[in-house]
Amino acid sequence: MKHVPFLKLLSGTALAFALISSPAIARDRHGDQASKDTKQALYPNATREEPKLDLKSEKEQKTLNDGLEAVNAGDKAKAMQLLQPLAQDADSKYAKSLALQGIANLKYNDGDLKGAITSLKQALDIGVLPNETFFQLEYELAQFYLADEQYQQSIDTVEKWRTEGKRETAESYALEGNAYYRLEKYPEAVTAMKKAMSMTDKPESSWNQILMAAYSESGQADQAAQLAQQQLAANPNDATAMNNAVAVLMQAQKYPEAIDLMEKVRASGNLKDEKQYVNLAKLYLITGQNSDDPKPSAKKAEAALEDGMAKGVVSSSYDNQKLLGDAAYIAGDESKAIAAYKKAIPMANDGEAALRAGQLLLGQQKYSDARTLIKQAIDKGVQHKGTAYMMLAEAERGLKNKPGAITAMKQAAQDPETAAKAKAWLKQAGAGK
Repeated sequence: MKHVPFLKLLSGTALAFALISSPAIARDRHGDQASKDTKQALYPNATREEPKLDLKSEKEQKTLNDGLEAVNAGDKAKAMQLLQPLAQDADSKYAKSLALQGIANLKYNDGDLKGAITSLKQALDIGVLPNETFFQLEYELAQFYLADEQYQQSIDTVEKWRTEGKRETAESYALEGNAYYRLEKYPEAVTAMKKAMSMTDKPESSWNQILMAAYSESGQADQAAQLAQQQLAANPNDATAMNNAVAVLMQAQKYPEAIDLMEKVRASGNLKDEKQYVNLAKLYLITGQNSDDPKPSAKKAEAALEDGMAKGVVSSSYDNQKLLGDAAYIAGDESKAIAAYKKAIPMANDGEAALRAGQLLLGQQKYSDARTLIKQAIDKGVQHKGTAYMMLAEAERGLKNKPGAITAMKQAAQDPETAAKAKAWLKQAGAGK
């Protein structure tokens, strides 16, 4: 792809992702008929044999329930005071297991993911939890692994949960797809996410985002673009949906479609983010560079930036003023380009904006102003130093300052990019060695 001169092409808008939220405390009160009914509904075909409960002490049962209530209430001190002794010394293995699970959740909430995983595995490994609770906690362990970036362990755990619990949910496939995406196993992520979305009519927005990204990363840009547009159509006022749609359309090199999408949003008054205006302008410039006449697209880029600036959405930063100058330059609006570059110059870390302004002034035969800006550009630093010195030599010639022109051209002769031309000029001027 060709590059617009002096234009940094925009990178794709980053897709946003959300990890599965922290799971709730799982509790299964001994003798609770409702819990037994739930067990039958959720895991009726589990391959794991249902263990016998050993919680006989009313005191331990009350301490356990009070401790889990404290966890749910966010009272860490009380929860640890009640659950830690049970986790260490309870007569009931069942009470010990659920105490460990409560402690695991406290550690998770504190950000101690590895500690949470260790405690939860201990709770499961004791092996006495009823199926309803066991499989709920096993799924919770898969979530913990995902949060701790142990992605393969998360996948292995959720697959074991489905195999032994004989239960499938949209959420479990979404978790698996998320983990596969993080492992950069994009085809597997696509398969898992499509399975998740086929199992519900209300998929989470993050599922769409991961599926879009997995499509893009696996070379299925068209599918990503189609999904992105569908999501935006369903949520026309969602800025994230629009950003994602633009990103995947760009990755599919569907620049006109991305522009059309953003212009529809702008026409509805919902283009409210600086990055969106800037990306729209850059998209116009990218589109223009591949056409026979880039000026119409450049004018639209210029208009988009000016619209955003007039609305107070686009700031008068160096990058934005430089971009406006580039757009105006390509559009042939030299005066507007020079004005934008001059606004950018005081904020610049290099001399590129000053050099471009000097080049335009040179073309207008405003040699004194051009010389001032070109010198300033060289002092600040430019990427193509030899070219800058050749421009300075031209300005000096326009001012009838032949010694100054020779001095500048000798500098240009030291740059490999411009050495041949500069030496030829010096020879012709009688200043060569």
